[in-house]
Amino acid sequence: MRHRCRVKKLSKPADQRRALLRSLATELIRHGKITTTLIRAKVLRSEVEKMITLAKNGSLSARREALGYIFDKQLVHALFEQAPTRYGSRQGGYTRILHTVPRRGDNAKMAIIELV
Repeated sequence: MRHRCRVKKLSKPADQRRALLRSLATELIRHGKITTTLIRAKVLRSEVEKMITLAKNGSLSARREALGYIFDKQLVHALFEQAPTRYGSRQGGYTRILHTVPRRGDNAKMAIIELV
């Protein structure tokens, strides 16, 4: 059964949603912390944690899968070098979501997502 197994659609078609998540994941890995809406942060969390899990694995197939998702090649190499030492003892939970003040224009719930 697939009851209640839904994907947050973010009010976008599938291709635009995937491109948005890819760019947000790339920038989060590059800068370590970004500010976005709460719903986008919650959806982004699972994508970034998959990339860090691939980096902890470190195999060639995992590297190729990460290169197909993250836009920057040097960023993938840096992630694969740092992840085993930084997250080696951690079994998940690589990101933290902090709630912030609502956005001024449309009162959307905002959040800061950062790497732990």
